[in-house]
Amino acid sequence: MEKNEFIAIRKKLGKTQKDLSELLGISLKAISSYEQGWRNIPGHVERQLLYLAAKKSEVVVRDCWDVMNCPDEVKQQCPAWEFKSGTLCWFINGTICNCQAKKDWQEKITICRSCPVFKAQFDL
Repeated sequence: MEKNEFIAIRKKLGKTQKDLSELLGISLKAISSYEQGWRNIPGHVERQLLYLAAKKSEVVVRDCWDVMNCPDEVKQQCPAWEFKSGTLCWFINGTICNCQAKKDWQEKITICRSCPVFKAQFDL
């Protein structure tokens, strides 16, 4: 996540840097450093921020397995299907995107950013 995206989401949430630091459980200095570009935004912070933005979004999104036309044998192995979280599939580790689970958050979110389910939730 780039600093401009971080700032845009914070503003969409209607939070000050102080508000967001309390919400994320990190220091105000860390928030400021992310927004200035002095520090890279860690994956766990990016993930939590995107989750908050998705939960606040009023956009109606179809479940990923419907959008991607996943066959039953793939759906039944996918954690998004198991936990009935087809609109938060990008948040859940181990989802079977492009027919394979990703190894880590960075690999996963890179794929998710080009997915229509993710794009529908975020105007990034």
